[in-house]
Amino acid sequence: MQFAPVLHAEWLKIRTVRSLPGALFALFAVTTAFSAIAGVDGASDPELDPLFTALSGVTLGQIAAISFGAMAVSAEYHDGALRLSLAAVPRRGRWFAAKATAIAVPVLAVSLPTSLAALLAARAGLGPAASGLTPAEQVRGVVGCGLYLTLMALFAAGLATLLRSGVATLSVLIPFILVVSFVIGDAVGTVTDFLPDRAGQVVLHETHDGTLGPWPGLAVTALWTAAALLAGAWSLRRRDA
Repeated sequence: MQFAPVLHAEWLKIRTVRSLPGALFALFAVTTAFSAIAGVDGASDPELDPLFTALSGVTLGQIAAISFGAMAVSAEYHDGALRLSLAAVPRRGRWFAAKATAIAVPVLAVSLPTSLAALLAARAGLGPAASGLTPAEQVRGVVGCGLYLTLMALFAAGLATLLRSGVATLSVLIPFILVVSFVIGDAVGTVTDFLPDRAGQVVLHETHDGTLGPWPGLAVTALWTAAALLAGAWSLRRRDA
């Protein structure tokens, strides 16, 4: 079977799993709402990073992106769905590539306008505090935010394929990004600059003092994502459906 019909079939699956469009809606709503709140709260802080404040809703919004990636894969492990998928597409690598593409495209399509809406909503609250942001910085923040959310969704998809469970994936990733990186990470040192979430979020900052710059940081996240997808593909090829 050619790639295009496999991709179309995987896209139809995503459209028909009720929780997945809900996750994309949550991605938009949570990211935009919390960025708007951050803009109002941070307007009087003279030391704030206006770009990161404007896009800070992604800290919680990424949970929806991660959930989307994990649930899109874990649905295959319910009621023998994966066996049916692989019976229709015996070439497991092709099927997995189609699944990853069907996850990445809608997440990116939602993440880019979400990032723009979050930036505009937060700028309204920040007022003059955001006046120093250049157009190039704002474009970099919006595009980088969309790419970061897409990479995190794919990272979760790869891990869910390896663990064969959406619940296990979320149980690992959500505490990791909310606790390990931000609570423990500051005490560990520069090693945490290379964690997938910390590295990728550098692109959301106007200024950066760490080891990585905006695009190198996003590249580190892409390497983590590639490793997770390769591990998932290896597991899919080696284990029974």
